[in-house]
Amino acid sequence: MPIDRSVVRARIENAAEYVGPLWPLKTFNAANPLQGFEDQPFDRAVQKAGQLFGGRGYPGPQVFRQAWENGEIDADVLTRHLAEHGITERPEVLLGRMDADAAGHDATPADQPLDRVLTKWLSAFLDQGQASWPMPNREDGFYAAWRTVAPYDGEIPGVDRPSDLPDTLVEAFEAVLESYPEARWEPIFVHHLTALPGWTGFIKWRSRRADTAWQEAHPITLTQYLAVRLTLADRMGGAIAPDRTEDLPTNGTDRPALPRIWLRAWEESYRTRLLDDLRQAPSSAPETDRPDAQLVFCIDTRSEVIRRHIEQQGPYETHGYAGFFGVPMQHQAYGTGERVKSCPPIVDPKHRVVERPVESHRAQADRYDWWAQLERAGTTLLATLKKNIAAAFGFVEGSGGFFGAAMAARTLLPSGLFRLAERLDERLPGPEAFCAPTVDRAPAIDADTEDGLPVGLSHEAKVLYAEAAFRLMGWTDTFAPIVVFTGHGSQTPNNPYKASLDCGACAGNPGGPNARVLAAICNEDAVRAALRERGIDIPEDTVFLAGQHNTTTDEITLFVDDDNPPVAPEALGRLRRDLQSAQADAATERVRTLNTTVDEGRPAAAVRETERRAADWAETRPEWGLAGNAAFIVGPRELTRGLDLEGRCFLHSYDWAADDDGTALETIMTGPLVVGEWINTQYYFSTVDNAAYGSGSKVTQNVVGKLGVVQGNGGDLMSGLPLQSLKADDERVCHRPLRLLALIQAPTDRVEAILDRHAALAHLFDHEWMHLTVMDPAQDPAFMRYRPGGGWRPQPAPKASTATEVRASAGAP
Repeated sequence: MPIDRSVVRARIENAAEYVGPLWPLKTFNAANPLQGFEDQPFDRAVQKAGQLFGGRGYPGPQVFRQAWENGEIDADVLTRHLAEHGITERPEVLLGRMDADAAGHDATPADQPLDRVLTKWLSAFLDQGQASWPMPNREDGFYAAWRTVAPYDGEIPGVDRPSDLPDTLVEAFEAVLESYPEARWEPIFVHHLTALPGWTGFIKWRSRRADTAWQEAHPITLTQYLAVRLTLADRMGGAIAPDRTEDLPTNGTDRPALPRIWLRAWEESYRTRLLDDLRQAPSSAPETDRPDAQLVFCIDTRSEVIRRHIEQQGPYETHGYAGFFGVPMQHQAYGTGERVKSCPPIVDPKHRVVERPVESHRAQADRYDWWAQLERAGTTLLATLKKNIAAAFGFVEGSGGFFGAAMAARTLLPSGLFRLAERLDERLPGPEAFCAPTVDRAPAIDADTEDGLPVGLSHEAKVLYAEAAFRLMGWTDTFAPIVVFTGHGSQTPNNPYKASLDCGACAGNPGGPNARVLAAICNEDAVRAALRERGIDIPEDTVFLAGQHNTTTDEITLFVDDDNPPVAPEALGRLRRDLQSAQADAATERVRTLNTTVDEGRPAAAVRETERRAADWAETRPEWGLAGNAAFIVGPRELTRGLDLEGRCFLHSYDWAADDDGTALETIMTGPLVVGEWINTQYYFSTVDNAAYGSGSKVTQNVVGKLGVVQGNGGDLMSGLPLQSLKADDERVCHRPLRLLALIQAPTDRVEAILDRHAALAHLFDHEWMHLTVMDPAQDPAFMRYRPGGGWRPQPAPKASTATEVRASAGAP
């Protein structure tokens, strides 16, 4: 009996909900590996996911032991949580019991022969330019292309010619599913889609973005993937249906679990200490009529460190805003036809911004073009010689000395290469020195709407994005003479995970281009006039600049034409000097956590160490990224000014008094806060079970197809973060796997109304994927903790000593 194609597709879509999308390395975006379970309580979800993926859902005993010994878990809090479940043993005894339980954890994947053959063909079909000889017939789609080459695969029994395999997708499903009732199809699909969740996640991501060039050229869908996998399983004698009693994961259990109790105690300990610190923070900004400069940074946790040190240099203010600066754009850099998304993964670009030379700097552009053309020619020649059969051996012998010397220099003298690159940049500046972003809407003859995106922005769009930026930050008055929108990006060579260290709000790209666009918009007289009519009065002497924060070295580069600076040279020079001082202080703070030793009495030594890491191609840990993230604070800077938050908090500026209808807060909670949850859960699960949800050690990783990494020479695409991004060594974790705490200063009823309107957001709190505490300015006590399922509980000030004293008494660093 023929099967209904639409029924198969619907069943596959349902089954695929268990696996989240996986972005390619180039646009690496944080995502919750258990995204398909977020509509369920956390404890039940991790148990279900454990059945499907074989992964652990809570930190292991070694992680809890480290937190306990460092004083991060308050003894009284832990005792209370244990007592609530009738547990009275000493913590050391319980840690030993968890050690015994963890010894039985086994995440060995099933169907290994089938997976080995399938991943071989997935790697070949999905390759994005790494292979010299691409798989043939990819334009016909995955199933059709595989069918033509399967006869040449000696690991597939009984296939000597393409006609030995089903001709169409429908026939492929009919051949395998004919002996199973329709009610069994979905469990079968779940079983096979979750066997290789990395590859499944990537196919899911790519097939749902069918306008991408690779998907258009070489189409693949989950239906095609399952047709190949089920056909292979049938031919190789693999399991078609899941080998267990239950068709789908069970509902989990409600029995008390020691790891769950310890995690709750750890999270409460952190929350209590953070709230206590906030209670003692200064309640107002330093007294000054007008700051010398204001700098707007991404909400990224790494910005907290540099912001704190900048504010210590003098009369400076800092603000936090999502790092794409509210401009949903696609960016095309100068000299390239490549267009990259530069806005969050949940936002579609609305404009294309192209970098074009400024006429007054045409000579610089011509010089740069000459050198760039020479470099491209050299790169092309090198690639030809390396891959050409006739020339390869002679090329290797003739060039071995040169490349050997280059490798030695990159390995032994990375700091010297960093300084050499800086000098070359001074001699031959990059496009930022002579280009400007096309913020004006291009003429009709020049408009490129190939994918529906106009080049440039209309006046209405400019005003909209500028107003939205200031409204969301609650910033409508007191503008300094200099305002700097500061994007951020990482610097590291030979690192497949570089995009994970760049700006997540810019789809894994540096945020400098977005900062330049918003600065250009806010400098336009017509935009300022429109903003003035809307209650945002920017003084005539205020100049907006753009910059970029190098999160590896903490250097802040200002994109300024030094030949014709828009502000007084004295003020610009003073700002640059203070930014350099802040860099030295921030670098000194950061290197303490990087398993290295420098003379802290010489700030330049710390800067040099971060520069070495930025240039060392053998450095597995150039920086910590967002490791340690634990809280997302929404409120004015006055709440946290002067506090050392240890680079663990996302900081989004917000003024509840300037947001009468709650629109700004709703945008923050449904946008940046949700992205923060993605980041937090990715770090969490990559830490608690790196084999199942992370990507293992960088030392044994290999890049496949320029799209992802595998461990060793094959297997599943690794979906999470490497061990070196999470752990200081084999024993000590740097990232504390705590679920994100959202702290919002706003009236409680305003927050509650937003949760009522957004069920998916409310689920994240009701099901404890995040925790929520509101700092209600109209209540006493001001801190109100959200109860999962609805309702609030006051969080009174602790009677114990301050958080700093608690940490000191516990012996924590």
